[in-house]
Amino acid sequence: MVGHNIIVIGASAGGVRALEVLVAGLPHDLQAAVFIVLHISPSGEALLASILARRSRVDCSTAVDGEPIRMGEVRVAPPDHHLILEQGRMIVTHGPKENRSRPSIDTLFRSAAAAYGSRVIGVVLTGYLDDGTAGLWSIKRRGGIAVVQDPNDAEYPDMPRNASGGVTVDYTSSLQDMASLLTRLTAAPSPDSEQAVEDEQEVPGVVYICPDCNGPLREVKIGNEKLVRFRCLVGHRFSMMTLLDAHAATRESTLWAAVVALEHQALLAERAAKHATSRNELDAAAGLAGEAQSAKQQAQKLRDLLLSKSPTGADISAEQ
Repeated sequence: MVGHNIIVIGASAGGVRALEVLVAGLPHDLQAAVFIVLHISPSGEALLASILARRSRVDCSTAVDGEPIRMGEVRVAPPDHHLILEQGRMIVTHGPKENRSRPSIDTLFRSAAAAYGSRVIGVVLTGYLDDGTAGLWSIKRRGGIAVVQDPNDAEYPDMPRNASGGVTVDYTSSLQDMASLLTRLTAAPSPDSEQAVEDEQEVPGVVYICPDCNGPLREVKIGNEKLVRFRCLVGHRFSMMTLLDAHAATRESTLWAAVVALEHQALLAERAAKHATSRNELDAAAGLAGEAQSAKQQAQKLRDLLLSKSPTGADISAEQ
């Protein structure tokens, strides 16, 4: 009977240190293939694999499109590319973002569940929000194992805590114990029977706006009512938390653009008022001066509103 020999790991904020600790503890003769997604800047260099390789006792490098899957190796998703698993090989692709991330943890986890079913161990480490929760649910649906870092041990506990809230987790572990736990799990035989993954189904109702492409965004059901997800026609996917966060960021950038527009309007109106005064068009000059003053006041109100936003990222005051 085949063991749990496909390990997929997701991390975000605080993930480099966490992954260093985990990978350093893996044995040189690990009987599993390990795949890692870390949320990083799309313009960043592919340095994570080399960082991990310095502490790893197993081969560790950046994933290459079409590369075969081999036991005893660690492969890391490159910046701005999803890492997808198929039977026997890896796919590295520049597909639509999921949860505003590319690479996405959910994308890796979901593909691993579809390709390898009960052989998969999914691991969610430190990070913000909840990328990884839906993917971990897919792994569980196919008979795989769900592991999360102990939130009390995580530098940023949101991701493991949200995963535990949305999925029946099999193991909660500290970083120091994680590698030995995974090593033990790889030796355990995976079950022969696998539950089928239910297809996503659109939920009739309100059509939202995708913050990434401004296209229509619909709610989808993936078999567990606790896991609310949204998907647009392009293929961008969001959890509820990520969608709220994305729209808050969009709203803030839009309001700052309005501040700039109003301040430019005030400058132009002042310039026009001076020009009208030079032509002795005093009524027009007075009207333009009033327009400039009104624009300045509106810009200041918006600026004050934006600057009053709490440092914890709470919503802008309801006075808007």
